[in-house]
Amino acid sequence: MSAIDHTHDPAARSWLASANAPGGDFPIQNLPFGVLRRRGSDEAFRGAVAIGDQALDLAALHGHSALAGDAADALALAAQPTLNAFMAAGPRTWRGVRHALFAALRDDAAPRIQQVLRSCLIPLSDVEHALPTRIGDYTDFYTSIHHAINVGRLLFPNNPLTPNFQWLPIAYHGRASSVVVSGTDFHRPHGQAMPPGAAAPVYTPCTRLDYELKMAFFIGPGNPLGKPVPLSQAEQHIFGMALLNDWSARDHQFWEMAPLGPFLGKNFCTSLSPWIVTMDALAPYRAPFERPAGDPQPLAYLDDAGNRAAGGVDVQLSVHIESAAHRTRGLPAAEVSRTSFKHQYWTIAQMLAQHTVGGCNLQAGDVCGTGTVSGPTAKEAGALVELSVGGTQPITLAGTNEQRAFLHDGDTVILRGWCERDGEVRIGFGACQGTVLPAMM
Repeated sequence: MSAIDHTHDPAARSWLASANAPGGDFPIQNLPFGVLRRRGSDEAFRGAVAIGDQALDLAALHGHSALAGDAADALALAAQPTLNAFMAAGPRTWRGVRHALFAALRDDAAPRIQQVLRSCLIPLSDVEHALPTRIGDYTDFYTSIHHAINVGRLLFPNNPLTPNFQWLPIAYHGRASSVVVSGTDFHRPHGQAMPPGAAAPVYTPCTRLDYELKMAFFIGPGNPLGKPVPLSQAEQHIFGMALLNDWSARDHQFWEMAPLGPFLGKNFCTSLSPWIVTMDALAPYRAPFERPAGDPQPLAYLDDAGNRAAGGVDVQLSVHIESAAHRTRGLPAAEVSRTSFKHQYWTIAQMLAQHTVGGCNLQAGDVCGTGTVSGPTAKEAGALVELSVGGTQPITLAGTNEQRAFLHDGDTVILRGWCERDGEVRIGFGACQGTVLPAMM
């Protein structure tokens, strides 16, 4: 796992004033990676790092030959239109670029270096994002015991957990082609559903549209076909984490998931936040992996001392809904839930180890979803199907007093994530958002 080093120093400051603002997402201790260009331009997309209210254009920086040696070679990989090659290069390369940029952005950097980097800054308000990688495969896990119990009770009140949930990280293979970057709106999907009490299903636009609060982790170096990744080495294959919204058509999903997994209920759109917070940046916010004494303990291949000591990640997460009425009245979006990723029943290292145990070969730039993140209390639920108890108890949106059992056309869902701890500088993930458009005719 990533070690604490000088780049986590809470006293470190940048010469860029906005990076030092309290409560910001992108201080010098963060330095997340993404892919962007100036909004409305025909420029090529290229790698960038967020710092304060600016994006550092890595292609422009590489053009100035500001870094030397291995750092220059690594920067060339990070400056490309996708981050796949950079991710494939591995932790030593990632760390080299992080350290070099940290030194160049620190307030004691040489004036010449500061001048060069200033020329490579683009205001975040002026950029448009692309997906940070060419996603070859997308796998979504199901690893929150609180979410599993909440949803399971709707279908099987007396036995909500499947027999395997506490023994392995459950997952299904998603649809990589419909993963989109934050800010991409989508149309309410059509599909087949079985109305309550009906004798035959109907083909209709989704009537129970939902969001799912999730995180994603990106694969760095892959593994050869047939060679599993041991748990102790799993995090060497994980570049970083982002926010993920796995939009869900619940009426279609619950009808089609007999006997196989999600299909049309999930594959119409999945939103991904544009900035990837590296595992190095997350090092101060690791948490123990703890399993209640009465629960089954992981089998040996999913258990080791390092994972138990610090396999978790304490990321604070929130969900807001902005309705059309909020926008019309100029009101802020309504917060509907807040929780932490530390509540997940399985760690990301265990997810990766499980993914490869049968010999599956992961590839650089692949995305794994963590499953919906729900906490132990009702207000920590990560989906409307939980908050509204299957649609039977609609929630009230602050500001407009509108009721929501499921999403309406015009609703924008905004996910946010951040890490904060006494003695450390707060770092953030930015936002992941999308708006529901009416179903296409």
